[in-house]
Amino acid sequence: MPFLKDAVTLVKEPQQLPAIPLSWFLPSMFAAFNVALLLFLSGLFFGFPCRWLVQNGEWAFPAITGPLFILTFFSLVSLNFSDPGILHRGSTKEDPMMVHVVRVNQRAFRLEWCPKCLFHRPPRTYHCPWCNICVEDFDHHCKWVNNCIGHRNFRLFMLLVLSLCLYSGALLVTCLMFLIRTRHLPFSLDKGIAILVAVPAAGFLIPLFLLLLIQAISVSRAESSYESKCRYHPEYNPFDQGFAKNWYLTMCAPLGPNYMSEVVCLQRPVGTERIQEKTKPSPPCPPKHGHPGPPAPQHRPRHGPGKGPPGSGEAAALQEMRRLPASVEKSPGGTCQPTAEPAAGDP
Repeated sequence: MPFLKDAVTLVKEPQQLPAIPLSWFLPSMFAAFNVALLLFLSGLFFGFPCRWLVQNGEWAFPAITGPLFILTFFSLVSLNFSDPGILHRGSTKEDPMMVHVVRVNQRAFRLEWCPKCLFHRPPRTYHCPWCNICVEDFDHHCKWVNNCIGHRNFRLFMLLVLSLCLYSGALLVTCLMFLIRTRHLPFSLDKGIAILVAVPAAGFLIPLFLLLLIQAISVSRAESSYESKCRYHPEYNPFDQGFAKNWYLTMCAPLGPNYMSEVVCLQRPVGTERIQEKTKPSPPCPPKHGHPGPPAPQHRPRHGPGKGPPGSGEAAALQEMRRLPASVEKSPGGTCQPTAEPAAGDP
């Protein structure tokens, strides 16, 4: 099939990270340490410099830092236990030689076979070696929370980075204002605690702001951190739909049901075509003259759209394209060419 051959060569699979077996205990302890560090520094802040400001009638500082602490703590804990968009594992009955090709904005993508999850993963889906899962719209693995950042929790990640930036800035400004207001007083425990809190707040503020800026640029370009490192789209990004729509799809569009649930539905229908063709020899086309004979067998899925087995590639490619089953028709030259038929319910 010349179409499939040309379509497959359009995309270059980025080099996967080495699958290193890691223990779950140390990464989990590191994530728990980050939560404890946030609570420890916040407790010192509210117990000493912030308390002094409140006792002297400065209520504006706790009124700002208090809600920011609640928002930061909530987003941090929620991101630790969030679902990044895990795609359910396939079946050993699936054929890894089956070729799945999808089109997104006039660009062809071949669904790569994941030998560990046993299914054809859709575009922008990669296997995380640390978590040993395939994540839709995989951005990166965040060691600070010991969780992957993907389609379903990227908003929580952006909320965490933004709230950490604001909270660190508020802590730094409050501690500096406390030191300025108490400069005429002798050195005390409150001043020591204020310096102890202000130093890490200032140290975290600059890298957090740079991270927020990098993520904002990535969202504007519709490009994940993993794809930018691997240069996945050297010519143009077919997922880029403009600045405003990229932000809407990333931050505001409905996420849909969890993939691990029993019911999986089409979420973001995009005008795409999908061609499935097995690498085994296809039956010959009927002759031009003579008795037409029985029609050539066609490859048809045994399950309806969105209801195939876990490894069929149907449920995996739900978020980026509409599934259109393939048929084989006879071209004028006498060769079989794949053509896409509209799915049921399409105009």
